[in-house]
Amino acid sequence: MRAAFGPHALWGIVAGNEGRRSGASYNPRMCPMPDGGFVQLASSIFKAYDIRGVVPATLTEDVAQAVGLAFGGAARAAGQQVVAVGRDGRLSGPLLAQALIEGLTQAGVDVIDIGMCTTPMLYFAASTLCESGIQVTGSHNPVDHNGFKMVLAGRAIYGDEIQALRHAIEKDAWPRVERGRVSIADVLPAYVQRITQDVKLARPMKIVVDCGNGVAGASAPGIFRALGCEVMELFTEVDGRFPNHHPDPSKPENLRDLIATLRGSDAELGLAFDGDGDRLGIVTRSGENIFPDRQLMLFAQDVLARVPGGTVVYDVKCSQRLAPAIRAAGGEPLMHCTGHSLIKAKMREVGAPLGGEMSGHLFFKERWYGFDDGTYAGARLLEILSRHADPGAVLHALPTSCSTPEINVACAEGEPHGLAAELQALAPPTFGAEARISTMDGLRVDWPDGFGLIRASNTTPVLVLRFEGQTEAALERIRARMLALLARVKPDAVLGASAH
Repeated sequence: MRAAFGPHALWGIVAGNEGRRSGASYNPRMCPMPDGGFVQLASSIFKAYDIRGVVPATLTEDVAQAVGLAFGGAARAAGQQVVAVGRDGRLSGPLLAQALIEGLTQAGVDVIDIGMCTTPMLYFAASTLCESGIQVTGSHNPVDHNGFKMVLAGRAIYGDEIQALRHAIEKDAWPRVERGRVSIADVLPAYVQRITQDVKLARPMKIVVDCGNGVAGASAPGIFRALGCEVMELFTEVDGRFPNHHPDPSKPENLRDLIATLRGSDAELGLAFDGDGDRLGIVTRSGENIFPDRQLMLFAQDVLARVPGGTVVYDVKCSQRLAPAIRAAGGEPLMHCTGHSLIKAKMREVGAPLGGEMSGHLFFKERWYGFDDGTYAGARLLEILSRHADPGAVLHALPTSCSTPEINVACAEGEPHGLAAELQALAPPTFGAEARISTMDGLRVDWPDGFGLIRASNTTPVLVLRFEGQTEAALERIRARMLALLARVKPDAVLGASAH
């Protein structure tokens, strides 16, 4: 077995201790490995949509190797012989990717190592060079986190399929197979060519791009320049310490630098990306944050003009204004559970040309591959806005309401889903016939003038809340009623910062 921590041991130990102080679950199980050693495996890292842990408290090189072994076995069982591997810009990425590749090749699959890239570029590789892939990424999570997003035979895996990887590691059923081979590929040129051949701007535009020192900084500015844009760059140097602000555009505080730069320049628009480049944030010249559910209204108008009657899939956190906007554009709205893997699966099921989440994941099947890609979504946005002299006016005209950003309520590990079930049981006798109640993903209550949502996060031990009203008075009424309901099941609830 390799050394527990590798060259970044000191950094890793500090980060891991911080992870424990912040409440990371650490109840490992010792699982045998093919070379006779053991790996400490914490079941808590196997999330609903991906694998995520704290380095090295719950995620080590040995765990990465074990994940590679398990995924490689699943790939072979699915008839897959080749797996693409990429990584974002986190400090722990190179060693975890190396260990993952070791496990994959031990399992008998060939690996295409595409190096440091955005998660969408890994998806692109798994759509063009092969059909399966793993991105080593911590996405928007804290500096000491990392993990794996996985595509198997053309599908983003989630839920039971991720748990099956854990069970495979725990079973220690490692067959003796011929080791796979490793090749190296640079997918950026083909990725850039694919976007620039597809997207055409009606006129040049001047934009500001804030990558928050995430991995999108290595590719997004160049792609927008190739489309004909003049680009002002903010924090585009890839730095896994994220020294300027956290790379999460869903949190308003992370957009302050972008807003300030826009106001001090003649740029027309600001684009912001998360740590692994699969989410998009948009800010107008006046400093208004155009939330992803409103972005989806604009994209629906464009896509449905070419795919009349198409279904647009969106998650339960999205605005009540979205469904009427989709119908007005000639489409069929379909609300679904939150989660990028879940939205992609539902889109495949119903043949939807477009989908999106309030968190900033946007999915284009029309003209693209159906995966979430912040850079491609930004390019499609610029294509639409370049037809207008005043992009801000187009975005400001999109239907809107008074709303809160996402809010979280910290809970004990394992508590959120139980609380959500209690809320679901209390809602019908509390609200009666005056409201429409949905329990597909937590509790969403819709009134004629707004909605309230309380759901359990599938990635962290928090409840996620969002409230919307067509007026400020409606928003305050709905917020008060939903918080009163929450207080009945969790009297000690404390509202905190937004969570994805």
